[in-house]
Amino acid sequence: MVRALLKRLASNTLAVAGRSQHHQLRRLNIHEYQGAELMGKYGINVPKGVAVSSAEEIKKAIQEVFPNENELVVKSQILAGGRGLGTFKNGLKGGVHIVKADEADQIAGKMLGQILVTKQTGPQGKVVSKVYICKKLSLINEMYFAITLDRKTAGPIIIACSKGGTSIEDLAEKYPDMIIKVPIDVFQGITDEDAAKVVDGLVLKAADKNAAIDQVKKLYQLFCACDCTLLEINPLAETSDSQLVAADAKLNFDDNAAYRQKEIFALRDPTQEDPREVAAAKADLNYIGLDGEIGCMVNGAGLAMATMDIIKLHGGTPANFLDVGGNASESQVVEAFKILTSDEKVKAILVNIFGGIMKCDVIASGIVNAAKQVSLKVPVVVRLEGTNVDQGKRILKESGMTLITAEDLDDAAEKAVKSLS
Repeated sequence: MVRALLKRLASNTLAVAGRSQHHQLRRLNIHEYQGAELMGKYGINVPKGVAVSSAEEIKKAIQEVFPNENELVVKSQILAGGRGLGTFKNGLKGGVHIVKADEADQIAGKMLGQILVTKQTGPQGKVVSKVYICKKLSLINEMYFAITLDRKTAGPIIIACSKGGTSIEDLAEKYPDMIIKVPIDVFQGITDEDAAKVVDGLVLKAADKNAAIDQVKKLYQLFCACDCTLLEINPLAETSDSQLVAADAKLNFDDNAAYRQKEIFALRDPTQEDPREVAAAKADLNYIGLDGEIGCMVNGAGLAMATMDIIKLHGGTPANFLDVGGNASESQVVEAFKILTSDEKVKAILVNIFGGIMKCDVIASGIVNAAKQVSLKVPVVVRLEGTNVDQGKRILKESGMTLITAEDLDDAAEKAVKSLS
């Protein structure tokens, strides 16, 4: 879906520009069953379902929640798209199965605790800790619906398509004329006219138009009230009994709103995130893990990207984007080093600091203290310039550490790449 494009860009150093500011672009992502529960609270039609984490819970849920159902949908719960076409490392094909009710516990048992690999997880996959057991719906029409933020109109925008069930990228390629966009005035809010435009664009076959307008308005209410950055329903479906149902949804939330959305942010599942990024977030560091061999610690997003580009220019590959910012404390520098050294792929570390607000002596003290707490088994290349640079260089020299010093960025990148051999 939408976030699939963002993930694919992460391996390209230039793409990090869009994600460089932790407080602007770090988004909370919640599981499907959590999103369904939240939408239900706002009066949005969702399939009847229950999340379970063990075989015993599955049997109990089927008996209590679905006593009269012949078929059920069993959905693995991971924070990645493409589950239906994914493959478990134990050989099971597909992370979403429609099965007979008395077989649901068997298929769910093959999912729980197993690693599911999809086009969005990477080859390492993600562990399935819960499965979502849902009532099987009789769908007669599948559509696409999303609300996100639009830079051009500086406000929310609703995107809808009368075709659904596949990624919006594929829909945009196959049916560009069927996609409609309805910008919403953030001050006025969604009007009946706005909602009617969306419903007309969905080209309903059976659902009542007025009821559909009401559902669209409730979805917008949720988007605003919960500080969403993305609310994507794919498919938004019509059922054989003429109901409009959010059959599958993805919700992302603005981290800047964590202070007023405590219940929602308590849903965060750190086991589904990169542990390095989780540790960095706790230390208030801007970190994005990549797949290279040279760990980078830099101050400033622009300098960090330039550092990564020059590493690539000299034939190396950056292992991460790490911006310690302009006001990093000595303890944050220590935490940054711990994160870098915890990555087994890192074969060398490049520290590139241009001291302005950030002082070179603080960075130097952090490096020395980090070396005392972690075992530095890889070469460390350091380039310091700017505020208190002489004090910083003196601290490093008197520490007795074996460091590779560099005069400028180009020299530092070249030495970092050479240190790999």
